[in-house]
Amino acid sequence: HGHCPTAEKRQDLRHIDFVTIDGEDARDFDDAVWATPDTDPKNPQGWCLWVAVADVAHYVKPGSELDHEAYRRGNSVYFPDRVVPMLPEALSNELCSLKPNVDRACMAVEMTITNQGKLRHSRFYRALMRSRARLTYTQVQNAIDGKPDQLTAPLLPSIIQPLYAAFNCLTREREHRGTLELNVSELQIIFDDQGRVATIAPRPRLDSHRLIEEFMIAANVCAAHTLSTKDYPCLYRIHDTPDHIRVANLTNLLKKMSHTFAKTIAPTPHHFNALLKQTSNTPHQRLIQDLVLRTQAQARYNPVNIGHYGLGLKHYCHFTSPIRRYADLIVHRALIEALALGDDVDRPVLKQRTHLTRIGEHISETERTAATAEREVFKRFAATSLQSSINKTLPAVIVGVTGSGVFVEINASGAEGFIPKAAFPGYLLFDPLRHCFYNRKGSQSFQLGQTIRVTIIDINPLIPEVRLRLVL
Repeated sequence: HGHCPTAEKRQDLRHIDFVTIDGEDARDFDDAVWATPDTDPKNPQGWCLWVAVADVAHYVKPGSELDHEAYRRGNSVYFPDRVVPMLPEALSNELCSLKPNVDRACMAVEMTITNQGKLRHSRFYRALMRSRARLTYTQVQNAIDGKPDQLTAPLLPSIIQPLYAAFNCLTREREHRGTLELNVSELQIIFDDQGRVATIAPRPRLDSHRLIEEFMIAANVCAAHTLSTKDYPCLYRIHDTPDHIRVANLTNLLKKMSHTFAKTIAPTPHHFNALLKQTSNTPHQRLIQDLVLRTQAQARYNPVNIGHYGLGLKHYCHFTSPIRRYADLIVHRALIEALALGDDVDRPVLKQRTHLTRIGEHISETERTAATAEREVFKRFAATSLQSSINKTLPAVIVGVTGSGVFVEINASGAEGFIPKAAFPGYLLFDPLRHCFYNRKGSQSFQLGQTIRVTIIDINPLIPEVRLRLVL
């Protein structure tokens, strides 16, 4: 398969001005986007959106060695300094990467939306595309903010502005339906030339990130909706409603803190958003964010569709990242079978219908394993970055309270340390529901989300262990 497939049997979309928008350090470009005003008079100020995604199913055949290994890995794992890819680099960085000015096989979805961001119609194609430019989030954002560079200046009126206009419509629909807006800032490690940690800073959250996110969600919804309408097997991305007991615990805790919350055991994302808004920029902001997060169910993959609570969607699956997630590859295969976009008679997804539950459990598991590994590795780098702060006193936020002590995150570096209960003054009682230690007199308490001061005594980056002393 060393060459790109020709246009026969494929829809030729090489005339469309697709662009890819990714981070500066991205190596694989799974998806490309394009938007243009809808010319249908029945859809005033509506938009036509296109999302093209690498046709990984063309290269990774069911039952092949490649397929077995991709399934075993389940997903790519992203560490601060390297990627452990799901697919070999010849595919992930070359044949399936939608690089500029080369022909690439893709699965494309054409979507028509109203001015309010409602989906009117969608259609999938197995196609050939050619990206016009590889753009970065920062570059695109700068261009829309009036600071285009040589690459984005000519693309601004024809490509970038229409994308933002369509994105604004999708945002209207998102706000209308109500999605959980947990804007937890992600920390990013920046390395120097020697591969040592230079700085750790929050990753900027730009409108260009949100734009791609909304386009991807729209394409994912169309994939799930199409398969569901055809009653074809699909691995849905499901997210259950919050557990009633957790909601009750949260409500009781908020009452004690004199914050009002929904009077129902079945709160909607709107309820959570109102709470987050009401407590933002207060000393309790971090605590409330953590608690809202802990109240949520875990998203997973399953052939039985119960919808996606956090995104407020009835049908959702993963379609836009088949290079880095096995779930998306299964969805691609299902679409190819259900819509007869391929010539293979084998129909593996239909045959796998009974195994999809097991496949969903396996890739939900590999996803959790990857997330844990990514966190652990991040913590090691973060601990190393504190080497120069030994004997210094820094602020730290309490991020976990257990019967034996508290976990703290030091000075926004993302590094974590543990302070045993014995290190705290006086006789303290542990309250698991309120996530705190307190003394009987009520004169002192240490609670999740609270900032305390610590001195760094020693660091062992391999464990990673940061030894701390509490400063009162």
